[in-house]
Amino acid sequence: ALPLHPATFEKVDETFRRASRTLKTQRGMTTYMTLEEARKSLKDLELREFAYNHAAGMLYFDGVTAAPKGTYVSRGKTLSVLNEAAYSLSNSDAARETLRVLSDHLDELTPAEKRLVELREKSLRFKSRVPVDEYVAYKDLLNEAATVWREAKAKSDYAMFEPLLQKIIDASRRFAGLVEPEKDPYDFWLDTYEEGMTQEFCDKFFAELRSKLVPLIAKVGAAEPPDTSLLGVRFPLDRQDELSHWLMRFLGLDPDRCTLATTEHPFTTDFSRYDVRITTKYYEDAFASSMFSVIHEGGHALYELGTAEEYAFTKLGSGVSMGVHESQSRFFENIIGRSRAFCNLVWPELVRLCPELGRYDADMFYRAVNAAQPGLIRIEADELTYSLHVMVRYELERALLHGELNARDLPEHWNALYKQYLGVDVPDDAHGVLQDSHWSGGDFGYFPSYALGSAYGAQLIERMRGSFDVDAAVASGDLAPVRDWLGERIWRHGSLIKPTELMRSALGGEFDASYYTRYLEAKMREVYKL
Repeated sequence: ALPLHPATFEKVDETFRRASRTLKTQRGMTTYMTLEEARKSLKDLELREFAYNHAAGMLYFDGVTAAPKGTYVSRGKTLSVLNEAAYSLSNSDAARETLRVLSDHLDELTPAEKRLVELREKSLRFKSRVPVDEYVAYKDLLNEAATVWREAKAKSDYAMFEPLLQKIIDASRRFAGLVEPEKDPYDFWLDTYEEGMTQEFCDKFFAELRSKLVPLIAKVGAAEPPDTSLLGVRFPLDRQDELSHWLMRFLGLDPDRCTLATTEHPFTTDFSRYDVRITTKYYEDAFASSMFSVIHEGGHALYELGTAEEYAFTKLGSGVSMGVHESQSRFFENIIGRSRAFCNLVWPELVRLCPELGRYDADMFYRAVNAAQPGLIRIEADELTYSLHVMVRYELERALLHGELNARDLPEHWNALYKQYLGVDVPDDAHGVLQDSHWSGGDFGYFPSYALGSAYGAQLIERMRGSFDVDAAVASGDLAPVRDWLGERIWRHGSLIKPTELMRSALGGEFDASYYTRYLEAKMREVYKL
């Protein structure tokens, strides 16, 4: 027999490899996993992981909304079992073999399957390099930290929370080093929340915002401020709850798939496109706080509820990144919710629920909710100064992840940056370093997405206005055209398309932060009559 030519040998070898796929062991017998078996295994893995994460998420949601604080002990035990099971499942030999087969046949996979393989390989890198016992211990730490943070904030006592925060910081730095030792640890976590984001991007982005917004803030500060006294009118809590449900109907949230609860720090939990929970917090003398929280969280919920049905119960069945997510929540909260059209629409409902507001009018409400004044609390910040709050957090968490700052020193540096950037004195920990829940959940690298999402929203509205009259749709109380436009370009894709590519398509070109600064300049000119 003549020897095979090397090219022929490679072809035969490839044919055999494609036919046999990869070895698997079952009941002590060696068999072969075919491509179709790998596809079936992928679906099974996705569904099982979803189930574990769903159960763990339900426990977390209960813990931060309704459960008594002492229940974190038993909840932690259950979460440990669930987290270990989910971690082991995705890091199992079967999961690895499934990925190996699928990776060998990328050209035969659908776009959705290819993206799932990509996302699972990224997840596997983390789980294969972080020991399971450390991961489970970390999840237990976060469960305890969430409870302690709430108590520490209520007592304005950072010392209660500081030891746990330091442990979270240490674990975050260690995990980054284990998974991608060649990468800057903060870049690692930025990419976790916004695929492709780096400190280099953030530095340029924030520098542009700072150069345009700081002079504008000074100009606004020298102008005559609007009358904001109506925002302090006593608004009964039960009437605020009624307003919340009116807002949810206005947004178009499906009551069969979305519900509202109260918590210390408003957030959204998305279990699937069939079950999304939003939360708020009511203040009797600050009704706008809850009002805009509901609209903000409602924007998150609309995104999740709008993902395509075929991606449900998989990694593709949720928003692709926090920047894109925040583009939706900030879009509805500010560009829709603080528009003149919406203020005119909602005003009669506000007066009906709180007759004391009747001595004011819709124009005064519009100017009040768009007033710009440096303050202490990020989630209550106006559009103009909001990004400065994000910059404070960006600089602090970058220093924490680089080991240049530790948890003990955080309040001092927080207070100093608030004085430097916003010109305000921080009176206590509750209004300072303890105001956000993110770090208690280990969410380092999340905060920059808020500013990026705000900027995305300003560019989105410009393109949307080229398709239809947005203000007319808002004024009519029917947001269907807005939902349809965003649903087609963003929501339905879930996590199928990488965030940069998705937004480039939705925006009709490259991201440009100047849309955001021009939007703010135009609004401030109108509100302050500059």
